[in-house]
Amino acid sequence: MSHTLAALSAAAPLAAGWTVHGLWQRRQIDRAGRDTLTGLPRRDAFEHSAARMLRKPPRGVVAVLVIDLDGFKQVNDVYGHAAGDAAIRETGRRLAQWAEPLGTVARLGGDEFAAAIRCSDTETLRGELTHLHQWLCSTVTYDGLPLPLGASIGAYQHTTGRPAELSAVLRVADEAMYQVKQTAGGWALTRSLTPTYRTVNGRRDGRRGTANDILQGGS
Repeated sequence: MSHTLAALSAAAPLAAGWTVHGLWQRRQIDRAGRDTLTGLPRRDAFEHSAARMLRKPPRGVVAVLVIDLDGFKQVNDVYGHAAGDAAIRETGRRLAQWAEPLGTVARLGGDEFAAAIRCSDTETLRGELTHLHQWLCSTVTYDGLPLPLGASIGAYQHTTGRPAELSAVLRVADEAMYQVKQTAGGWALTRSLTPTYRTVNGRRDGRRGTANDILQGGS
């Protein structure tokens, strides 16, 4: 009995050490999958969750959003990159709080974000889009100064029983976002998976990263 107790006593610190090590590993893996500035999931983690939501039979309405800040370049140019970082962090905080009961959200890069949410019906979804847009357009301050920011949101509403690839969904949500961005921001909702813009290098013509965008010097 004494030998057994001694063995268990010796093993206890080792087991505790492995438990701590396992927690540390899980935290490191979780951090690696998150954006360092906002703490939001990165694109890979978001795509995994969003694709799973699209594959499941919808309980109510599933929507995928692309969100782009309006006036972000001006904030960086006038107030500096520290102010731009503050704006991105605050946007990430608001998006995370908004999406927590609804689904998932991620930073795609720069001032662009994405979300996948589930709502009870279309009317509720429209209300959520209006609420989100108003919140993202409310004042963000840096060093006591209000930053002139807005937001453009494009959303694709998933139709029950219709298969949808996430890449196609993100493409049409991006197009909806781009359309409202041309008219001073807001939000737009589409149910069509048919792109309306020309494709360049597999992306919407004029989008950052396409050949035409590089020739034009970006936006």
